[in-house]
Amino acid sequence: MNNLPSLHDLKVFLLVARRFSFTAAADEIGMSPAFVSKRIRALEQDLNLRLLHRTTRSVTLTDDGERVSRWAQQLLYQVSQLGDEIDALHGEPKGPLRIVSSPGLGQRMVAPALAELAVRYPGLDIRLDIQDRLVDLMEEGVDLDIRVGNDISPHVIAKPLAKNHRVLCAIPDYLRAHGTPASLMELGHHDCLVIKERDHPFGVWNLTGAKGPETVKVTGSLSTNNGEIARQWCLNGRGILLRSMWDIRKDLQAGRLVHVLDEYFQAADIWAVHTSRLLDSAKVKVTVDYLAEYFRRLS
Repeated sequence: MNNLPSLHDLKVFLLVARRFSFTAAADEIGMSPAFVSKRIRALEQDLNLRLLHRTTRSVTLTDDGERVSRWAQQLLYQVSQLGDEIDALHGEPKGPLRIVSSPGLGQRMVAPALAELAVRYPGLDIRLDIQDRLVDLMEEGVDLDIRVGNDISPHVIAKPLAKNHRVLCAIPDYLRAHGTPASLMELGHHDCLVIKERDHPFGVWNLTGAKGPETVKVTGSLSTNNGEIARQWCLNGRGILLRSMWDIRKDLQAGRLVHVLDEYFQAADIWAVHTSRLLDSAKVKVTVDYLAEYFRRLS
C-alpha cells in the first residue's frame, strides 16, 4: 500500500459500488463525474489495487473491490460510531444525519417533523431520502429508517413512535354504484386499489377481524407503488383502498371516504429503525425522541 486511503475517497467508492455508475454517484454528492473518477483513481493508487471494472455501460466491482467494499463499510461505520459516542458524551447532537422513509409517510409526516427538528438542533445536517424499498442501514450509511408496519427484522433495533392501523375505505358514490362488501371474500368482486410499498406483499391483504387474522387476494385495474396516488384514485371513485389511518383520518371525518368492513383492520405502527443503541448516538437519540413527541402531538 502506497498511502493510507482517504475516508472521503472510501465513501465515494462505496457510493459508486452501490450505484454501479460514476454519473449516478456524482449526481448524489453534487459533483462532476470527472471528480468521482479522479477520487477513485486516487484510491486505487493508494491501495495499489484495481477496484472497479469499467465499461461504457456499467461499473462493477473486481474481486479486490469486493473485499475493499466490505472493509470500507465496517471502517466507516466504526468511525461514524466514534463520532456519535463523543457527541453523546457531551450531549451535543451534531453532524450528518441520514434518514429514509417511504413516500407517503416521508412526505406527509416525517418531512415536516424534520424541518422542526432542524430548528431545534441547528448542528444537525439532516438528509431525508424517500425510498419505496427496504434499505440496508449499515451498507448504505443510513442512521434511521422511519417505517410503517410491524414486520421488523430481529437484526435491527426498532423503537415504536406511534400506534397506527390500516382500514378499508371507499367514497360513497363508489359504494352506491357497486355495492358495499359484506365480507372479505366479496372484495374479490370489487376494484381494489393495490399498493406495492417496500416489502408489503402485492395484492395480498392480511387483516384482523373478530375471528383473528384473515388473508384475502385482491385485484383491480389500477395499482401503484405510491400511497398518495392510490388515495387520490380512491377519492376519485376508482375502487376500495386499504390505507393507514394517519393518511385518511381527515377524509373519513369529513365524509369524503366511508369506512368499509369496519370490523377488520391491519396493524401498521410507525417505527424508528436503527442499528446502534440510542445511548451511543446523541443525534439518533434526539431525533427518535423528537419524532415520538411529534407523532404524539398529531394523535
